[in-house]
Amino acid sequence: MALEPNTTGDAPKVAATAFVHPMATLIGHVVVEDGVFVGPGAVLRADEPGPDGTVEPIVVGRGANVQDCVVVHALGGTSVKIGPGSSIAHAAVVHGPCTIGAHCFVGFNSTVYKSTLGDGVIVMHHALVEGAAVPAGRHVPSTGHVRSDADARHLQHATPDLIAFAQKVSQTNNHLAAGFLRVF
Repeated sequence: MALEPNTTGDAPKVAATAFVHPMATLIGHVVVEDGVFVGPGAVLRADEPGPDGTVEPIVVGRGANVQDCVVVHALGGTSVKIGPGSSIAHAAVVHGPCTIGAHCFVGFNSTVYKSTLGDGVIVMHHALVEGAAVPAGRHVPSTGHVRSDADARHLQHATPDLIAFAQKVSQTNNHLAAGFLRVF
C-alpha cells in the first residue's frame, strides 16, 4: 500500500485491525479506524490545504469499507467523514465537504459531493447526491439525482430488502478485512 505524506507533513494513520490493500493509496491526513477494509485501487487523498494552511482529515470509521477504485478527496479546508459500518462501493466518488453517517451504502459509480447523508442512507448505483442533506434511512435510487435539501425530503425510506442488502455488503467486507489481515 502507498502511505504518503501530504505537502504539510500529515501522514496517514491506519489502525492495526484495518486492512488496506497493497494497491490502495492513502495520502496525507487520512485516518482509518479499526476493522476497516480499503480495496485495491482506492485512493484516499487528504492533501489540499485550506486558507489557514492546514489539511482537514478524511476519517473512515470503524468497520466501514471503501471498495475497489473508490476516490475520496476534499476541497481545501473541508473534510470527509465516513461513518462506522458504511460501505462505499466500487468506483464511487466521495468528495468533501462531506459527511456520511453510520451504516450507509453508496453504490457503484455514484458520486456524493458537498453533502451529508444521515445514518442508514442507501444511495444505489450511478446516482448523484450534490449539495444536499439526506435524512436518515432514505433511499436514492439507481441513476437518481439529489441536488437540494428539497429533493432529499422527497426521497422514499429504504425498504427492508435494501437495508438487508447494505448490511450484507458491510458484513462481507468486514469478513474480508479480517481474512486479509491473516494473509498479508
